[in-house]
Order: sequence, then C-alpha cells, then structure tokens
Amino acid sequence: MNTFSNRVIKWHGESGRTDLPWQINKTPYKVWISEVMLQQTQVNTAMPYFDAFMKRFPNIDSLAESTTDEVLSYWSGLGYYARGRNIHKTACILKDDYSSSLPCSLIELESLPGIGRSTAGAIYSLGFNKSAPILDGNVKRVLSRHKRIDGILKKATTVNKLWEISEELLPHRNYGTYTQGIMDLGATVCTRSNPSCSVCPVEEDCLARIHSETALLPNRGTLKKKREKEVFWLVPIDKNNNVYLEKRPEKGIWGGLWSFIECDEKKELKKIYESKFSPNKTSIKKYKEIEHSFSHYNLKAHVFVVTLKRKLTKQTNIESIWTNAKELQSIGTPKPIQKLITEISQNG
Repeated sequence: MNTFSNRVIKWHGESGRTDLPWQINKTPYKVWISEVMLQQTQVNTAMPYFDAFMKRFPNIDSLAESTTDEVLSYWSGLGYYARGRNIHKTACILKDDYSSSLPCSLIELESLPGIGRSTAGAIYSLGFNKSAPILDGNVKRVLSRHKRIDGILKKATTVNKLWEISEELLPHRNYGTYTQGIMDLGATVCTRSNPSCSVCPVEEDCLARIHSETALLPNRGTLKKKREKEVFWLVPIDKNNNVYLEKRPEKGIWGGLWSFIECDEKKELKKIYESKFSPNKTSIKKYKEIEHSFSHYNLKAHVFVVTLKRKLTKQTNIESIWTNAKELQSIGTPKPIQKLITEISQNG
C-alpha cells in the first residue's frame, strides 16, 4: 500500500540521515540525550555537544555519579539549563530504580523528569523500535501542511488534533525508521521556509501544496515582540585573575548556574560595591556592555570589574566560589559568562 508511512519509510531508506552520532551503535540512552539536545538546537549545532557529553558520560551510571554542576558545564551553550538539570535527576532515578536503564514503557518514560510525551515517544520508537507517535517541531510542520491544519500552533485544540493525526499515520512495522524519517523530512525537506516540495515523498496529496499554502502553515499566530531587560553585573577579580561568582536561584534564566553579582539598577550595584568591596579594592571600572538574546527577551548587561587586593571571605548565606578561566569546564556557567571571564582574565 502507498500509505503516508510507507512513503516516508521508503524515502528515509533512500535519502534520510543514517550517520548522525546518536545513530551509530544506537542505544536508548543516546536517543534520550540527543532528543533533549535537539529540542533547543539544530543537528549541526548539537553534534559537537553530544560528542563531548558522550565522551564524559558514556552511560547512565557515569552521568548519575557526576554532579549537577559538572553536567551543566557540558550543557553550557545549549541553553534551557533546566533540561540539563533534569537529565541528571533522571539519571539518578534510573540508576536507583531501573538498574541504570531506560524503561521500555511509555508511561514510565513520561514519568521521568524532563521527558514529555514526544520525547518519550522518540525514545520508545527510536531506542526500542516500538510504536509511538511523536510531535516535535519538525513533525508538527509536516503534519500541519500535509493535512492543512490551520489552527494556531500553540493552542491546545490544534496540538490535540496533530497528536490524533500523528497516531493515525503510524505504520504497522519499521517504527523507528518511520519516526526518524518523518523527523528528517521536516528538518531537510519540509523546512520552515522554501520547502523542497518537488522531492517530498508525500507531496502528491499534501493539502498545503495543493492549495498553495505551504508558506502560511503551520499557523504560528501573531509573534510577540521581545521585551528588553537591562541589568548590571559586578565582577570581582583578584591579582591572580580569580573571579568571584555566585550561584543563581534554581528557577529563572540560567537557574542553578554560576554567574556574576547581578543588580537591576546601577544604584543597587553601587551599594553592593561600597559595602562588600570598597575597603578591599584597588580599582573599579566599567568594562563593557554586552547583549544576549533569550527566547522571550533581549538582555543588555553593563559589566563593571572590581580589582581586589585579596579574595573575599566566603559568605555563609550565599553559594559562592572563586574560579578562573582554566577551571570553567568543571562548573556550570552560561556561555556568555564563560566568554567574559576568559576575556577579562586575558586583558587583566
């Protein structure tokens, strides 16, 4: 039968990707880590992070026996650091309760921290070759166009409809091949802009193509303008180029990572400087301004460097450390912070 799934499976055998790092000697563990990484970044960007992660954490035991801080250091640059924390939490659960293996059960997979319905389906299908629907961004785009689903993508009614379609189109065999195929189809052919409809295996009955609506689907609704946020960073550094960092709250942007002292207002920064550093300082100067874009807002940070005669005494009510550019790989710091520490150390 020339069904949707059969055409996708055939296409994947001829044109799909089969040599990605997580496809070589494939295991459920590799599928899990790659799927979480790919939630937030493209394949080419994720590959070097995946390779480094697997080299340090080749299995669930090594991941569980590490620290959250070290796991986050390997996640730095990928963003969405809660996902890195959840990976470590899940590894600890798997080590304690599942003999260091991922369970071959959709219900149990979905019960684990950081594993939602689509990720569970991908692990179940790709890792165990079992039948399960998935609905990542690429699959949403393929199904929205093929079935001409014009509801706003973020609305629950639209998502529920797409889940129904995803289940209806599942094959009766070759589950993993089909799942990889439909994801590849969205990533390489049915792309967000300028899709290659002429080489698509399901183009003949794609309703969006028939009605010349591929550019309109999926319907993302009205995009909100990102808000602007301005902060002030205080960077204490000693004569040996050691930098003082504090751990951020678990919730929020860069949650649980090490970063500079941050203030919302310049006058607040001045108070902290005068109370903590003034007797110990050799100089304070504005170093530079940096800009960084998050999913919901654009950040502008004013960076002030305080050069100290000696290290600060550790405060009991704040998690803080002194570190330097050479030690950054062992602690969880955001990529922009890493770059600044390296730059300040080199210029210091």
